Amino acid sequence: MLIRNDLLDEHVKNWLKEDVGNFDLTSQIIVEPAVSSTFNLIAREPTIISGLDVARAIFYQVDHELEFKPLCSDKDQVKTGSKIASISGKASAILTAERVVLNILQRMCGIATITAKYVKEISHTNACLVDTRKTTPGLRLFEKYAFYCGGGKNHRFGLDSGVMLKDNHLALVDNISEAVRAVKNRAPILTKIEVECDKISQVRAAMTAGADLIMLDNMNLAEMERAVKLVSGKVPLECSGGVNLNNIRKKAETGVNYISVGAITQSARCIDIGLDA
Repeated sequence: MLIRNDLLDEHVKNWLKEDVGNFDLTSQIIVEPAVSSTFNLIAREPTIISGLDVARAIFYQVDHELEFKPLCSDKDQVKTGSKIASISGKASAILTAERVVLNILQRMCGIATITAKYVKEISHTNACLVDTRKTTPGLRLFEKYAFYCGGGKNHRFGLDSGVMLKDNHLALVDNISEAVRAVKNRAPILTKIEVECDKISQVRAAMTAGADLIMLDNMNLAEMERAVKLVSGKVPLECSGGVNLNNIRKKAETGVNYISVGAITQSARCIDIGLDA
């Protein structure tokens, strides 16, 4: 994963603090300290794998002497009943880490799996699936990584990694040209500028102003086709708003370059994964 070890450790520390508290009362009482065991992480339905390094980090923070052995890799597609990883060592420590591991692994695999379905729907076109900032607070790095594992591409990670002039920004300036000019005068030279447009006239203005990317916000198919024809490949176009598995194919066939889907990281269903002795 593209995440510093200290950041990963900090996330894991907070998750365990929330779930464990002072100690695992049940495991401390029931499981003798000397008892060792081996558990397997099992996929109980087909899934795309994402989050093995995160799972390992959780187990190791509970007990650094545990042995975590991955039996597949992130981005792999596995079948129902597949063993994802095995964990050996102090049984009480494994049980203490169990719920936090399953929570993040089920979430990440769920995002990766639904992402792959979207990618498949548009694989016959040149459109690329991208994510959004509609993520669970505190989990953005992990959810965006899961999106990547499913075959998608990451949009900006935060407000500091790119400029997007949205409708509320544009409402506070005189016009698109002025807004783009202001950004180019102040932003670092490697910064890309994307302009959100819900009208063809705005697309024309954004292109003239020198936008690096143009978002077609909630446009219907006819309007998107007009925008593609108008831009004629001079500026990449991103389609956004109301995209789902039922309509993404037709949107991709208009000729846009990118299609962003907020619902994937916002409301993906968790995959059923279990930890079995």
